[in-house]
Formats: sequence, C-alpha cells, structure tokens
Amino acid sequence: MIEVSKDDEDLTPRARCRDCPHRLDRLQAGRCEPGDTCVRAMSGRQIERFFRENPDLAEDYRGDGFWERRAIAARYLSQRRLRELLHDPDEVVRRVLAYRLPETELVKLMDDPDREVRITVADRIGLEHLEGLAEDSDYLVRQYVARRLSPGRLFRMMLDDDREVRKTVAQRLPVESLMMMTRDGDADVRRVVAERIAPEEVSVLLSDEDWRVRLTAVSRAPLEFVRGVLEDEDPD
Repeated sequence: MIEVSKDDEDLTPRARCRDCPHRLDRLQAGRCEPGDTCVRAMSGRQIERFFRENPDLAEDYRGDGFWERRAIAARYLSQRRLRELLHDPDEVVRRVLAYRLPETELVKLMDDPDREVRITVADRIGLEHLEGLAEDSDYLVRQYVARRLSPGRLFRMMLDDDREVRKTVAQRLPVESLMMMTRDGDADVRRVVAERIAPEEVSVLLSDEDWRVRLTAVSRAPLEFVRGVLEDEDPD
C-alpha cells in the first residue's frame, strides 16, 4: 500500500516499509529510504535510486506488474536476463532493450510495433542488417537508415515518399550520382542537390521553378552559364 504525505507541500509518494520484503536487510543497512530510495513507491525517481544502490536486486523485478519498475530494472539486468524481456508488453521496457542489447541481437527488434524502439535499432544495428529497415513504415526510422547506410547503397532511397529522407539521401549520395535527383518533386531536396552537385552540372538547375534553388545554382555555376540568367524574374 502506498502512503502520501498529508503535508500540503510534500506530495512525495511513500510506501509502507512493513509491507516491503527489503525492510530487514536493505532498509537496516541504509540502502533504501522511504520517500527517497524505494522500489515499492510508485515513483520512477525513487525506483531508479533504489536500483542504483541495489543493482543486484534488478533480476527479482524483471517480471514485476508495474511497467516502470520493469523498465528501470532492465537497465541493470545482465545480457542473459535482458533477452527474456524481448516480448515485454510495454514499449518502454523494450526501448531499454534496444539501447542495451548487443547490436548483433537487435534484428529481433527490427519489426517492433513501437517506432522509438525501431529508431534506436536503426541507430545501433550492424550495417549488414541496416538495409532491412530501408522500407520501414515510419519516416524517422528510414531517415536514420539514410544517415548510416554507405553512400553507395542509398540509390534505393532516392524515391522515398518523405522529403526529409530524400534530403538526407541528397546530402550523402555520391556527387557523381546527384544528377538523378535534380528533378525531385520537392524544392528543398533540389536545393540540397544544388549545393553539392558538381559545378559543371549545376547549370541544369538554373531554370528551376523555385527561386531558392536557382539562387543556390547561380552561386556555384561557371560564369559562362550564369550570363544566361541575367533576366531572371527574381531580384535576388
């Protein structure tokens, strides 16, 4: 049972020590404290402080009924015990796993229903498995993939549905391949292309429909091509 102080200025959650299995060892040894370092209180901060002081007890709480207690305990579990939580029903617990599991085992979380889990996986998983997330349903997952894939493997992502993903691709694609993105449907993507494409090829963007793309292109194009846009409708 949880007690809350009746003092109007102190609403700290407190658990009753008489109901706690650690009252005869950890409490007496000064390794827990009601209202401050307590695994039984419904307080993430108190639970975190408890496991920081008593990491050896994390294993006892890996199957606890309170999701936050399981999630915090997972930060202190051994790798062997972590694997037992791969199918935990709470995404916060699985997010801890995504941070802590060896990268070689993250393939087991590639199809996790939680986007934050998959984002962490995309950020950590070995490059040999990363391309398996290139068609993930969430654009942020795909963006992490685009940031990490070797430039030579980015061609399949040039036509991604999301603008931010394509911008990331345009920022990393080999310069000699950027010509294939000069007709991208989004001006922001084409502007990135204009910033990176070889000067002798940027002239194809001098007639772009977006003035920002043309401005970027004219700042990099050889002079013989610049003269052709002296009558551009935009004063910039």
